[in-house]
Amino acid sequence: MDRRTKICIGTILLGLGNFLAYVILYWFFWGEAVNGSVVADGGQLRYLLQSGREVSRGVFIYSGIHSISIAPTVGAIMLAMLTLAKERVVSSMRSAIVRGRTMITILATVITMIIVVWTVWFILQFSSRLANPQELSPPTGRPGAADVIKSP
Repeated sequence: MDRRTKICIGTILLGLGNFLAYVILYWFFWGEAVNGSVVADGGQLRYLLQSGREVSRGVFIYSGIHSISIAPTVGAIMLAMLTLAKERVVSSMRSAIVRGRTMITILATVITMIIVVWTVWFILQFSSRLANPQELSPPTGRPGAADVIKSP
């Protein structure tokens, strides 16, 4: 096995390990922070995962960072698999309209662009949640009325 193949297989295994860790921690915490919220309750901040479960600030930040890391992980796995399949793709597309190497370059570029946009979107969404906590509205006075979170 050559060095490039070892690196690609290692990247795929590390990526799958990261994804497995994400799934296990998602199940353990019942949610993740990128789609969660930070609520200002009086003078305190409450950190809620997307499921509504309250967690500590450290867990919330860890969950957000781990969620953000999934996009580059998926991209790295896809690019590693594309690299491993490159010779086969090139040899099978000799008489096609688009040559094999051109197709590999196009696919790698599209994958990279999608992953960058996905990652930036998650970073902006998560940092916005941390920077702009939502205010908890006062109870309406109706019996059994729950607190409602107002969006900024």
